[in-house]
Amino acid sequence: MDNSGKEKEAMQLMTEADKKVKASGSFLGGMFGLQGRFTIAAKHHITIAEVYESELVDIEKAIAHYEQAADYYKGEESNSSANKCLLKVGHYSAQLEQYQKAIEIYEQVAMNTMDNPLLKYNAKEYFFKASLCHFIVDELNAKLAIEKYEEMFPAFSDSRELKLLKKLLDAHEEQNSEAFTEAVKEFDSVSRLDQWLTTMLLRIKKTIQGDSGDLK
Repeated sequence: MDNSGKEKEAMQLMTEADKKVKASGSFLGGMFGLQGRFTIAAKHHITIAEVYESELVDIEKAIAHYEQAADYYKGEESNSSANKCLLKVGHYSAQLEQYQKAIEIYEQVAMNTMDNPLLKYNAKEYFFKASLCHFIVDELNAKLAIEKYEEMFPAFSDSRELKLLKKLLDAHEEQNSEAFTEAVKEFDSVSRLDQWLTTMLLRIKKTIQGDSGDLK
């Protein structure tokens, strides 16, 4: 498949995004100031990221552009938009096994949202994802991280996500793949697992000795 056209399109968008930021004194800059140009540049970087993400399938480059977009949004204190871009970075970093990077991002976004009355419900999801990334790396790290998250965000203690994590930790410590699978099935029967969560859970389960490598 020839992706040269899409690659060219991405490069053109990148050039245009840079021009929008550098064009101080432009008509848009005069109307909206520096922050207006940051918004325009961020949106261009998101467009480029989406091209790399879905059409060129170059996830490393998609990550770089989502990070750049997040930086521009932070520059104008548009935290909600910045968080959306960072979550994309965390999502793909974990897929690429860049777990420490993913952990830092999920923790950052969780802390950004846990004190917001409208967004704090989402914090438990981000702490859950950070915990899974810790779990893939090391079981003890996961236990310590979970304790820290409970202290930081007490609402996490009563969540279904935390109950699942504790069951998975017990099953992993006992090297019991059947108990691990049953805990996942029980959770999935109420809250359907998406592809990302399924992938991370399978990676954890494969560290159980003699595991067959599925969640069935």
